[in-house]
Amino acid sequence: MTLQHPSSYSGTRALDHTAPVVLDRQEGPYGEVVLRRHGDLLQIIANGCFLMDTSDGRSERLLIDAALEYLDGEPANSADRPGRSVLIGGLGVGFSLARAAAQARWSRITVVERESAVVGWHRDGRLAPFSAGALDDPRVTVVERDLVAYVAEPGERYDALCLDIDNGPDWTVTDDNGGLYGPAGLAACRNRLTAGGVLAVWSASPSAGFEDALRAAGFSGVRTLEVEVTRGVPDVVHLAINAA
Repeated sequence: MTLQHPSSYSGTRALDHTAPVVLDRQEGPYGEVVLRRHGDLLQIIANGCFLMDTSDGRSERLLIDAALEYLDGEPANSADRPGRSVLIGGLGVGFSLARAAAQARWSRITVVERESAVVGWHRDGRLAPFSAGALDDPRVTVVERDLVAYVAEPGERYDALCLDIDNGPDWTVTDDNGGLYGPAGLAACRNRLTAGGVLAVWSASPSAGFEDALRAAGFSGVRTLEVEVTRGVPDVVHLAINAA
């Protein structure tokens, strides 16, 4: 799940002064999770904190596209060459999953989401338009687990890890997520990547410190792609290659 920076949605919210309508409210392992409608947008709220909405999925789609381009060294919309595997950390409103499912080169897609309520909203149809029905794709497996714990365990390796569970390395949704971006967490990510595999991390702002941490953890080809937003600093995707 993505904790959006206020600059990412403040312009959109300012245009709509109607009161949000709660569609569902559930108690999850990390507190209350709410799905609500605000004008034309659907929003996910956790413990009273705005997490994400359906206003703009450009950077979430870039998370997938950039990983595939880094793997194959060619544009993501080039001729299909099936056989790549991807782990998507955080289902959210489904933009990243929909993008991956639309690309034939991903032959195996694993989504790790710790909030069962979020998975349920996709399965019952309320968020299904944004994940484009991808949960029914035979290539897709949904794992209802905490991502940090999941990647730390021994298990299958992926060609790409596309992670979007926080506002970025410098602003996490819960304190426990912070370990993902340090030496132990990055080592765990490398252990879950194939040789030459790609780590892609969504963030609401660039983080030079995280770039340094990636290099120190043994990743190569570290780079940051930016997506301009209406107000404030751009959303970014941090990319790095498992040099092992």
